[in-house]
Amino acid sequence: MSKPSKGTAVLAYSGGLDTSCILVWLQEQGYEVIAFMANVGQEEDFEAARKKALKLGAKKMYIADCKTEFVENFIWPAVQANARYEDRYPLGTALARPCIARNMVETARKESCTTIAHGATGKGNDQIRFELSCYALNPEIRVVAPWRNPEFVKNFPGRGELLDYAAARNIPVSASKKNPWSMDYNLMHISYEGGMLENPANKPLPDMYRTTCDPEKAPDTPVYLTIEFKRGVPVKVTNVDDGHVEDSPLALFTYLNKVAGAHGVGRIDIVENRFIGMKSRGVYETPAGTVLLAAHEDLELLTMDREVRKVKQALSVQFCTQVYNGMWYSPECEYVRHCIDKSQENVQGKVNVKLYKGNVYITGRESDYSLYNEELVSMDVTGNYEPHDAEGFIKINAVRLKEHKRLKKAFQ
Repeated sequence: MSKPSKGTAVLAYSGGLDTSCILVWLQEQGYEVIAFMANVGQEEDFEAARKKALKLGAKKMYIADCKTEFVENFIWPAVQANARYEDRYPLGTALARPCIARNMVETARKESCTTIAHGATGKGNDQIRFELSCYALNPEIRVVAPWRNPEFVKNFPGRGELLDYAAARNIPVSASKKNPWSMDYNLMHISYEGGMLENPANKPLPDMYRTTCDPEKAPDTPVYLTIEFKRGVPVKVTNVDDGHVEDSPLALFTYLNKVAGAHGVGRIDIVENRFIGMKSRGVYETPAGTVLLAAHEDLELLTMDREVRKVKQALSVQFCTQVYNGMWYSPECEYVRHCIDKSQENVQGKVNVKLYKGNVYITGRESDYSLYNEELVSMDVTGNYEPHDAEGFIKINAVRLKEHKRLKKAFQ
């Protein structure tokens, strides 16, 4: 017996096991379904996904090409911020979610639809990122999250039950009950979690990685690149060895992914703190992001005032937490992004890098905005500096230290 109509829901659809089953389940609950897929650089047969969604009963299927938007509007601000959540994670998935959500909300608007659905789990970060972004962009939006629905969770406590459901309803899936991890793929990175990786002591299997070569098997000859920045944003990459140049955002980033991945750059294996309050283990491949973050940070040190950089570093910590926690469209994150962008006015110049066996080496840098004064710092030239002035500087800074020692002695 069919249930009463509940209107139309726009479903964030990947074509995988979960969202294929959810697409059918939503129809059984009384929804008409419009499937939505964002192309953020993942390897995907989009036409096959379209055909599958329509075959499973989707009313329509939207595929939004978000690659350029993702790079320019989300990855570039993260590079400007030197964004690494908890000093390690370059935020690949967290950056993609607000980009996907924006396009999903726009699709719902076009269809005069106020209900969206997603397949994010009830324990993870993505449910928060998707929904907070959608609510910020459309406060009237309504969210259907099956993995938080008690009946759905009771019926599908594990992957096996989902596979049984798919078989019973003729839903074609490529997953198996032995699939040892889950994966999320976009231009910034690939993330792996779940399955065998849930034990933080387990070593990732060698055949898991998709975009990076095993560093031990990487070429024995390094590659040398020059990366040019304007206002903290990469605008040009040149392969010094073969002269290849890329100067458009998407092509530049895609090229760096290819070159850095071939040299084994960008693998990390970490335990991180989810916003929801638990620790999780994730393995990531971030080739281009790893190179750009290293080059950008080096250029900042050359061109940015010391005290400004201290403030900017504190803002970067705030930015990383805000993005990780799904607050991209919050007023505080908008404010922090504006401040970070302001700090990048003089972060302009070129950085030379060497990629070799999984590592990024900075080999030189230059900028018209450099604060490095070779004459001032030289050990061979006095420059505009009087060495004897350091004596008073040292004595003044020693006052506090001497007083600290006096106090300690008084209580010993």
